[in-house]
Amino acid sequence: MTTKLKCLFFALSLYSTSVALSAVPAKAEAPVAADTSTVAAMGAIEADELAKKLSNPVSSLISVPFQLNFDDGYAGGGSRWTMNIQPVAPFSLNAKWNVISRTILPVITQGGNKRNSGLGDIVQSFFFSPKAPTGSGWIWGAGPVFLAPTGADAFTVDQWGIGPTAVALKQVGPWTYGALVNHIWGSGDTRPDVNATFLQPFVAKALGQGVTLTANLESTYDWTGEQWTIPLNVLASKVTKLGSTMVSVFGGARVYLDAPDGGPDWGLRMGLTLLYPK
Repeated sequence: MTTKLKCLFFALSLYSTSVALSAVPAKAEAPVAADTSTVAAMGAIEADELAKKLSNPVSSLISVPFQLNFDDGYAGGGSRWTMNIQPVAPFSLNAKWNVISRTILPVITQGGNKRNSGLGDIVQSFFFSPKAPTGSGWIWGAGPVFLAPTGADAFTVDQWGIGPTAVALKQVGPWTYGALVNHIWGSGDTRPDVNATFLQPFVAKALGQGVTLTANLESTYDWTGEQWTIPLNVLASKVTKLGSTMVSVFGGARVYLDAPDGGPDWGLRMGLTLLYPK
């Protein structure tokens, strides 16, 4: 674990964010006035299309989610706030394939007997995904996932990790369902080696006007500690405009179906996703 490599992964996460933010369109000339009802209808259609793309982890939509999580029920009355900055930047490889970069950069504050704040470890995934669904309508992507020990002492596993990741989903009418999975192996000298499987089955239903209801299980199994952590999340989101930028605002709650001794028991999630459609 070297400082240079840590800086490289941190720079990569910042690069993914900058690529997403660089998609902000230049100011255009004022459009010709249109009928108000027509404009509203077109806006609703665009919101629904963006909401559908957001339900697809490997869509060609550039997005920058800021996901704020609150978890409570830790031993000793502790709680944790985690802001996940998760830029998604798709790149076209050729006429048939995309590669989608997905970065998770956590910023954490945990209270209790002792208060700690700092960065968490970065998780960086790359999905190689066909631009067209399969003949039966399935959308999929697969590639590598990397773990970089960029976190503060209280929030790091203190080792590098690597493994495979994959996602498969289907979108039928208002419904989107599928699952994302990865497995990371790590190696370290001071802490037990990382050996963890992440499994996220999800289902979402579009309600129209850019509104979506989503449920998922963000399950992690620690093979070293032989322990599941399984939060069930239920969220509502709405695609709308913030000034000239399309955004998705979301919020919801979760309950832990299983967790290590010491909690947490329940939590809340809210946030904002910046959207940059092509």
